[in-house]
Amino acid sequence: MGITQQLDGHAKDLGGGFTVRRLLPAASQRSVGPFVFFDHFGPVTEQPEANHDVRPHPHIGLATVTYLFEGAMMHRDSLGSEQRIEPGAINWMSAGRGIVHSERRPLDLQGRSYINHGLQLWAGLPQELEEGEPFFIHTPASAIPQLQQGDAQVRVLVGQAFGATSPVAAQSPTLYLDVQLPAGGVVELPPLADEMALYTVQGAVEIDGQAPQDRMAVLEPGLPARVTSAGGARFAIVGGAPLGPRHMWWNFVSSRKERIVQAAQDWKAGRFAAVPGETEFIPLPEKLPLA
Repeated sequence: MGITQQLDGHAKDLGGGFTVRRLLPAASQRSVGPFVFFDHFGPVTEQPEANHDVRPHPHIGLATVTYLFEGAMMHRDSLGSEQRIEPGAINWMSAGRGIVHSERRPLDLQGRSYINHGLQLWAGLPQELEEGEPFFIHTPASAIPQLQQGDAQVRVLVGQAFGATSPVAAQSPTLYLDVQLPAGGVVELPPLADEMALYTVQGAVEIDGQAPQDRMAVLEPGLPARVTSAGGARFAIVGGAPLGPRHMWWNFVSSRKERIVQAAQDWKAGRFAAVPGETEFIPLPEKLPLA
């Protein structure tokens, strides 16, 4: 398959010293398939005194896709959903015309040290679903298909691969895999989607002899790839059908810039539904989007 480009990503402080590595969007690659946003956080030891809770904030026009390798967080949203997010599960929250949610440390982990490590992705919604009804669906780890492909252990988080289909109902053709290779392992990766990228979470890999260390490798469409790891590795494969042009500002995604402006005005005016039991919120950035 080969690598068409490599994305370095950059560090982003989400507040309180909680830093993530952001791979998408990039200046040279705004999206891969429907994925317009890709954050890798941790592994980080959460100390008892740390406050990395994400207060209520709004979204439109996208689906958040949360996946943990270690740790836990508590999801609450304006639909009344309350869900503990744990390793191996997929949590798909479709914002549609608008939703508000928070992500906090679970009560049983208050006052304790623990490791948090995971990926947070956003999938842009198809134009016809951008103003749809919001929803949240939790798919437990036990429901995610797992299989052996070559030397690799593969979890099919979203979409179809190697004869397995995830129960997660994506809103457009979407691919998301969690792959682990042992030391000396090899896996042949066919073109499973129109657009694909590989991101190494732990360890190191080579793709057709190229070593995209600490980067996201955007793969050449329509061709297979041979992925190897001398010392063992864990990596994510993301992709799907191209989304088409999207505007993104703060927590909003839309095919129409004026819709993002409206969402900003709605949040500032308090017109989004509240998360039950929450009194805090993240204020709108001072620099507003241009119409």
